[in-house]
Amino acid sequence: MTIAGAFWRRRFPRLPESESRFFEVEPGTQLRADTNWQAEPRRHPTLILLHGLEGSSESGYMLGTAEQAFIAGFNVLRLNQRNCGGTENLTSTLYHSGRSADFRAVVLELIGRDRLTEILVAGFSMGGNLLLKMMGEFGDSAPAELRGIVAVAPCLDLAACCNALCAPRNFVYNRHFLTSLKRRMRYKMELFPEIYSANGLLGDLARVRNVRDFDDAITARFCGFMGAADYYERSSAMHVLERIRRPTLILTAQDDPFVPYETFDRSALRENPNIQLVAPKHGGHCAFISGDSGERFWAEARIVEFCREQSRLRGDG
Repeated sequence: MTIAGAFWRRRFPRLPESESRFFEVEPGTQLRADTNWQAEPRRHPTLILLHGLEGSSESGYMLGTAEQAFIAGFNVLRLNQRNCGGTENLTSTLYHSGRSADFRAVVLELIGRDRLTEILVAGFSMGGNLLLKMMGEFGDSAPAELRGIVAVAPCLDLAACCNALCAPRNFVYNRHFLTSLKRRMRYKMELFPEIYSANGLLGDLARVRNVRDFDDAITARFCGFMGAADYYERSSAMHVLERIRRPTLILTAQDDPFVPYETFDRSALRENPNIQLVAPKHGGHCAFISGDSGERFWAEARIVEFCREQSRLRGDG
């Protein structure tokens, strides 16, 4: 199901052509969102979507959710993480699973500059971890305009997820991500040679054999961590789940190949009344393909359903 979800050929005829919007999240770093606004944006709820590792605003699950949300009356922003979706030139830095402050900055700009009154956020996989981390860090100071979040297959225990991804049974997935990560890193070396082309980095890349190796040699080195283990420990949302104070829906499949279901068996999650966990037996990783042709992509429908429930504006498209 994971593979089918990734390669399913889809069309999105009811999603209008998007416009680009840039957010400066820190000096010298911009994120690009592909946006679809309703005719009177402030009279509609807004849904921000965040992709997973090596995804982009053009990933199928991003476009599918955006189409359903726009039809339901939401403004929709499909946000690219740093360097994703062809935005490598917008920052000299790298993206990683701990940069929750980027999305906090986006939310606060939409509230302060755009004066939007209802914002909901949904993230997939790595994006799910980032949004759970953001909500936990907000804690009691979460703005009232931020109505809730959805995390689909969130990698909230990064070490456990990486262990699963690097297991022999997941060779195909590990190779897919690693090939893409290495390609992107070589491009960053061309764009910013003064940062990335020194000290034998090409040799380091050649020796990388899995995603953990990449995080140890590249992510940690250039993002201020002591190594992969330190990166995973400091960036995992599992440490702040008890501080989440807004309605939160977590969707995960018990057969997800590299987000182990046992990572959700923790008291901070079970005992937080703001968090609802829905975990069907089957669904793969961010796929959830249904036999019902009217609701083929189950998780995308659940995202929009949950967001409408949290909205007072309840846009009805």
